[in-house]
Amino acid sequence: MISDKLTPSRPDIAALPAERVAHLLRVSPKAELHVHIEGTLEPELIFALAQRNGVSLPYADVEALRKAYAFSDLQSFLNLYYAGCDVLRTEQDFFDLAWAYFQRAARDHVVRVEPFFDPQSHTVRGVGFEVFMPAFIQAAQRAQDELGLSVGWIVSVLRHLPEEDALQMLDAAQPWLDHLIGIGLDSSERGNPPEKFARVFARAREMGLHAVAHAGEEGPPAYVLGALDVLKVERIDHGVRASEDPALMQRLAREQMPLTVCPLSNVRLCVVPDLAGHNLPQLLAAGLKVTVNSDDPAYFGGYINDNLTELFAAQPALGAPQAYALLRNSLEASFAANGDKALWIAQLDAQWRQAA
Repeated sequence: MISDKLTPSRPDIAALPAERVAHLLRVSPKAELHVHIEGTLEPELIFALAQRNGVSLPYADVEALRKAYAFSDLQSFLNLYYAGCDVLRTEQDFFDLAWAYFQRAARDHVVRVEPFFDPQSHTVRGVGFEVFMPAFIQAAQRAQDELGLSVGWIVSVLRHLPEEDALQMLDAAQPWLDHLIGIGLDSSERGNPPEKFARVFARAREMGLHAVAHAGEEGPPAYVLGALDVLKVERIDHGVRASEDPALMQRLAREQMPLTVCPLSNVRLCVVPDLAGHNLPQLLAAGLKVTVNSDDPAYFGGYINDNLTELFAAQPALGAPQAYALLRNSLEASFAANGDKALWIAQLDAQWRQAA
């Protein structure tokens, strides 16, 4: 399921040395399909925004804050993540957040990004769509104009809150629909199955939004099934626990359902013990349409290129065919226009043809 992506014009791709593969991973065009914009809030920016807005932080300095990034599970991370959001108060704050990430993504040769944002983590603080949406729109336009970066925003539902809250959030998002491409589902997975949000996703589909959902990270394989069958998602975010269910694995491979896997996140949140023990090679070998992403890079120690290169360094069995497959999968699995995807894939192929 991997080799069929390689055309006869690249017969020597499997023989590329590891250092060449690592270089190609860094410089090849790619899409990032699983990144939370609030999760790109670096400690330096947290302190700068706190000072700008007169917000008191319980940390003496940037290093003290970084030392707090020792997570035992998803919830321990979320507690800090939501606290960090409190420094985001004004339109300028949200613009600075998004623009900083877009510049970083462009340096990693990301050509398409579909970032999540969590309205409920802001509206609960009295910061509404009229504050953050103009900032996100402006930052995305600047990214397109100055960086050649294509951006599509995904509004996410906080699954630990009641479904009624999510329905109200979706109503508030209605005026900004032209600037949204999809709806997602994130936050604490345990005890919050996808079925809880069936009405929200049904309404979002009626609004013309693509559907994706976090499932199978800390939650069981049954949550992946719920996301597929009840929420009718077009991508599974994470999905690594699907490997516990052979029938689900076969279905994901048969349907070529994209998985947006986040290796460094999985390690930092104790989903897997280390990168060497990550099951991504198993998922790829089973024919699943796997992509690599950064999730919340400011908290988990790496952006998309870090995730790719560190994973490959930790797993010597991964080589050029798998690297090419992951990069191409990311472009194919995006919600960008088909013409744009074809252009990016042609650029990717030309780069790898030259390297072979």
